[in-house]
Amino acid sequence: MLQQAFNGLVGGAFYALLALGLSVIFGMLGVVNLAHGAFYMLGAFGAFIALDSFGLNFWLSLLLVPPLLGVAGVVLERLFIRRLTPLDPLYNFLFTFGLALILQDLVKREYGVSSQPYPRPPALDGTVDLGLFTYPAYQVFVLAVSVLMCVAVWLVLTRTRVGMIVRAATERSELTRALGIDVGRWVTPVFGFGIALAAFAGVLAAPMRAVNPLMGADLIITVFAVVVIGGLGSVFGSVAAGFAVGLVSALGNLYVPALSQILVFILMAVVLLWRPAGLFGREEAFR
Repeated sequence: MLQQAFNGLVGGAFYALLALGLSVIFGMLGVVNLAHGAFYMLGAFGAFIALDSFGLNFWLSLLLVPPLLGVAGVVLERLFIRRLTPLDPLYNFLFTFGLALILQDLVKREYGVSSQPYPRPPALDGTVDLGLFTYPAYQVFVLAVSVLMCVAVWLVLTRTRVGMIVRAATERSELTRALGIDVGRWVTPVFGFGIALAAFAGVLAAPMRAVNPLMGADLIITVFAVVVIGGLGSVFGSVAAGFAVGLVSALGNLYVPALSQILVFILMAVVLLWRPAGLFGREEAFR
């Protein structure tokens, strides 16, 4: 059971990173970014291309790929998202959905639908003795780095002036504007940061998951459920719900395998019946 719970925490690490980026983007822009999973996939393919074409190892990919895709996110926001934001939210919904399909098809055209191999870094190819059981070193690294990243983001959001402005604009954008803060100037960097987080998760996933064009599409529906469970726009809620959903999914596979595929959505339905705003969302936003 403990080993399966650890599996759940590792899986939850990816949910937490992706949900964190989605939550910040939604809170700041009010945009449901359906292309988020595609950028997660591009992060994994970025690591594969960096190794296959340029000989760059995993560590360099982890440093270079997320910022590069973050810059692509900045360009995307300036050219398209910003123009559609004043319109009905359905326009951005459809745009990001279409963008996800385009990115997937472009990768399919170049690399096909088969999974591409990506080796684990040699330094993390062994196992770690956790006392009651041994566990692959790379998965331990993924969990540790994901927790550190989430904690670092939380500290920036809560301990710095810039972070407090971003958090306020994410959770109460109208009130933040009413206080005279120019929320618009933070929109572009926040969107790019959210995309970079998705790419960071993709690079981490490359050595342990199948690198293929549909890997983001397979994950993004669950990530949206995580964001809803945690509370739309709640940064802390997204991270907490990400790890919780990972645990629930892993233990569900162990004890109720017949329901393992839908357990997350059952949990989401229960949470919404109890708290329509999600576990950490603001109830007044739904009145």
